[in-house]
Amino acid sequence: MKTEEKRAGFLEENKNPAEISNEEWKKVLPKEVYHIARQKGTERPGTGKFYQHNEVGTYYCAVCGNPLFRSNGKFNSSCGWPSFFEPISKDSLIYLEDNSFGMKRTEVECGKCHSHLGHVFEDGPAPTGLRYCINSVVLGFDKANEEK
Repeated sequence: MKTEEKRAGFLEENKNPAEISNEEWKKVLPKEVYHIARQKGTERPGTGKFYQHNEVGTYYCAVCGNPLFRSNGKFNSSCGWPSFFEPISKDSLIYLEDNSFGMKRTEVECGKCHSHLGHVFEDGPAPTGLRYCINSVVLGFDKANEEK
């Protein structure tokens, strides 16, 4: 059984992903996804599969499937991680103060499963002026249907 199928079945059994323990997530998530999503890790800059990805579609949380960003909100910030200027909805993300490593930042988590995604900064393009700097490892992508 593929990891995605196993995770889908696991999520179906556990209706509220925010209430699933890290130990339970560890059993169903690939090691690199678990490290970033549940242990607040990060991938090396410039290495993520979605860093220079330009297809049309929707980016979603690789942990729970929650839609996060549309491709038309993605831009090249040259920071080393996929960057977006706005989320798909106000409820798709959770914002937390992050003072780790001697920096003052705003962490973003998935609004559904509370997985760590990355950070948001106030140096992005118009219309929002925001730059959501997101780890590719915790993203999935659904390509837009050509007919739409």
